[in-house]
Amino acid sequence: MQITITLNGQVRVLDVQPHETLMTVLRRQAMFSVKHGCETGECGACTVLIDGKPTVTCITLAVTANGKAITTLEALASKASEMHPLQRAFVETGAIQCGYCTPAQILCAKALLDANPNPTEAEVRAAFNGVLCRCTGYVKPVQAVLRAAAILRGETVPPVEEDERAVMLPVDLLRPFGSDTPQAPEDSTMDSGLRTQTAVKPLLVPTTDIRETAVVGKPEQKVDAIKLALGKPAFADDIELRGMLYGALMTSPHAHARIKHIDTSKAKAIPGVHAVLTYKDVPRVVYASGGQSYPNPPPYDQVSLDSKVRHVGDRVAIVAAESPELCQRAIEAIEVEWEILPAVFDPQEAISGTAPIIHDEPDAIGIHDASRNIVCHIHAQIGEAEKAWAESDLIVEGEYRVHQVQQASIEPHIVISYWDEDERLVIRTSTQVPFHVRRMIAPLIGLPISRIRVIKPRIGGGFGGKQEMLIEDLAAHLTIATGRPVRFEYTREQEFTSARSRHPQIIRYKSGVKKDGTLVGQEMYVLGNTGAYGTHGLTVQTVTGMRGLSTYNAPYRRFDCDVVYTNIPTPGAYRGYGAPQALFALEIHMEQIAEKLGMDVLEFKAKNWVKVGDPLPLAEALGEAREGFPQTVLTSGLAECIELGAKAIGWHEKRGKRGDGPIKRGVGMAVCMHGTAIAGLDMGAASIKMNDDGSFNVLVGATDLGTGSDTVIAQIVAETLGVPLSKVIVYSSDTDFTPFDTGAYASSTTYISGGAALRAAEQVRAQIQRVAAKMLKVDDPESLWLENERVYAPGGKFVTLEQVALHSLHIEEQHQIMSTASHMSYASPPPFAGQFAEVEIDTRTGQMTVKKLVMAVDCGIPLNPITASGQVEGGMTQALGYAHCEQMVYDEHGTPLATKFGEYHIYQADEMPETRVIFVETYEPSGPYGAKAVAEIPKDGVAPALASAIHDAIGVWIHEIPFTPERIWRALKESGQLWNG
Repeated sequence: MQITITLNGQVRVLDVQPHETLMTVLRRQAMFSVKHGCETGECGACTVLIDGKPTVTCITLAVTANGKAITTLEALASKASEMHPLQRAFVETGAIQCGYCTPAQILCAKALLDANPNPTEAEVRAAFNGVLCRCTGYVKPVQAVLRAAAILRGETVPPVEEDERAVMLPVDLLRPFGSDTPQAPEDSTMDSGLRTQTAVKPLLVPTTDIRETAVVGKPEQKVDAIKLALGKPAFADDIELRGMLYGALMTSPHAHARIKHIDTSKAKAIPGVHAVLTYKDVPRVVYASGGQSYPNPPPYDQVSLDSKVRHVGDRVAIVAAESPELCQRAIEAIEVEWEILPAVFDPQEAISGTAPIIHDEPDAIGIHDASRNIVCHIHAQIGEAEKAWAESDLIVEGEYRVHQVQQASIEPHIVISYWDEDERLVIRTSTQVPFHVRRMIAPLIGLPISRIRVIKPRIGGGFGGKQEMLIEDLAAHLTIATGRPVRFEYTREQEFTSARSRHPQIIRYKSGVKKDGTLVGQEMYVLGNTGAYGTHGLTVQTVTGMRGLSTYNAPYRRFDCDVVYTNIPTPGAYRGYGAPQALFALEIHMEQIAEKLGMDVLEFKAKNWVKVGDPLPLAEALGEAREGFPQTVLTSGLAECIELGAKAIGWHEKRGKRGDGPIKRGVGMAVCMHGTAIAGLDMGAASIKMNDDGSFNVLVGATDLGTGSDTVIAQIVAETLGVPLSKVIVYSSDTDFTPFDTGAYASSTTYISGGAALRAAEQVRAQIQRVAAKMLKVDDPESLWLENERVYAPGGKFVTLEQVALHSLHIEEQHQIMSTASHMSYASPPPFAGQFAEVEIDTRTGQMTVKKLVMAVDCGIPLNPITASGQVEGGMTQALGYAHCEQMVYDEHGTPLATKFGEYHIYQADEMPETRVIFVETYEPSGPYGAKAVAEIPKDGVAPALASAIHDAIGVWIHEIPFTPERIWRALKESGQLWNG
């Protein structure tokens, strides 16, 4: 049938099917700004304006749009010079991270401003409510809308570099921990009450003796922001291939079962179905799916398709057909005879010796004790236990539990695979680890690496969930079987049942202290639940041990861990990678010790936390599934982070003052320490080429997830070569054209890949100096320096970089100025932070409202304060969901009960507390321009800080997250504190 619509001002007559959604039809018209994030209209990524009103298109039938005017982001502008003020404000304020939800946010903002040109912050947040954002924490998008609104009203707004840059607090206002509280300048916005988010800028406490830079350390615009603001086709699914088929996965309805018989004949007989594959049709090659360095950590316990399923949502069969609807028909036509097996979901039951064996296959490799479902056992110890316990005046023990949550990237996993003209398999995929995917997929599909090319376009959120070879092998099998391009995408339900998540854990601590508060011994036991498969199980729990026993010094430390199979969907990598679990338990435990000693919690933690010059012995003892290396803390701004965070939250004014009436108030805190890359393992490379006009092409294998790593790498290169950021063109993550990189994980990209870019830039700079020295007739090339796109000699003589490029390419000793460099580090310098929270608790219902979050971070030198603060704001928001409301729950059969966003609640824009970011600069000598990591540490401290604040408000410790109303209500009831007024 046909419909007539006015699409972005043009009348179009379109052929549509009665069942087709408007999203499908619009994307077929190359409106690639309309994104798929769910099938229920709950994420809002598919939002367009229909007759001026925001409307989700994934649940709107195309036929209902007949006669309507539809506006997509493409209507606002087609090129940078024509951008709407909203688009420009999103670019300038750093409101774009991954950019997947940006088109929908901008359209909702446009509808708001068309109706209300002078909205309040609350009205902007309400307008965003239908669009979920997993990256930004909504802070900068709100700032962007208010800025654009002012511009549209004709008001004069200051340049972003003046209005939005970090507020500078002079370093001499700082005091060592325990001294008088420093007083910030009146205009620094560091008042203890906190202003609205739009008025609060990141606070940056600068270090001293660092030379002034031109590009590094500045709030430069992201190099990919304009194309994302314009809605250009930048993501994996934004491509059209002739003859493309659709792929789909049939999943298991059972938590544990064996396929006795499977019949695909009816499915294959459906016209338009081109392939139906089961375990009978693909080679059985065992592998580990985690995107990790060679050799992948054990166990090798997966195959592409198996005759046994181990969780609801496990793989059963795959199909390729002419349409998604035909794929679904084919899946429904597959007949399976099941042998239902007993299942186990509790990790304590799983290791009992009487539980069903989940992995009984003979060809699995590297399982520690399959008969007891133990994937691996981890042990490390330093010091003497007997001596520590003998010296202890107080021994405190505690058990803490953390749950399973999902990354919930708004862009689902998506792969498009096809044969190129040279009969090489191209895999275009939303992945964090393109080089690992290429290496790992080769044996599964029977192709040599030389015949595989992996391309990573922009990613609509990763957060560790795409540090996995998850569906690339399935798409490849279908392309090989059909000879056709195949588009393979998870549904939102499959993201919850068949993707990855965070490991649930049971954590037990035993600590010994002296009367004066000196920690002398600490033991930690972790029971880690890795679900149906062992991917990342060993390494996540190893990191839990390292983070759980490294923040505080103790002569004796011991870590033991059992990683256990159960029949829940498989956890894997998730931003923070074991540290959020550890620090939830550790920080509560340490505050409980302080309480028992009668010590101030800040004083007790400061007495014991690691300081500059201290070793980190667990880093060497544990490594990460391989050899560890000695680590020493070289830089730390932790004391200042705690001091400034306490000041910003109003710690001393509010602590212990619960208030009268049913609403109780509390403030809490947590100390955070993370890592920067995996020592001795992570490696990145960069290649830089000089062009005729003095610009530079930078090729890196590093994977930008929306974190801004392409921008930061470009800043490093621009700073080193004396050019503005606009003269650096970055191309990343294509295994054919870019050099190797281990991938985007372990907070490694700026430190490792940026380190490689710095080395390559330094080598290019030396080549430029040599050419320029001949041109300027200078004997010592090293006496020259690069600045403002020129090469200067002592005395003021100079040549431009364009002149150098043309001379080297065309005039004398012609050669290409270029270099490739690699970087790997045996150091993993820890970033530090102080996390503070303020809450209100209704003692009638158990409802907790988080009012304020403050994080003061030492990430070395933040190379781009806008992108760095965005990482902290977004990370805290994810951590808030982890602590407060997000949860993967199951029925008694192991069936997930939360498989869409309406059931799995992530924070919306108008639910957010006030947030505050403070940077305390230190100069890390091993990092490029002094940088350490920042992306993961925001995940670590919110949960324990909320536990601390809850205790301050109602005097009860809750040892398990999330802090749901029911859980708090039960704690109130058990302690006799339910309000009876």
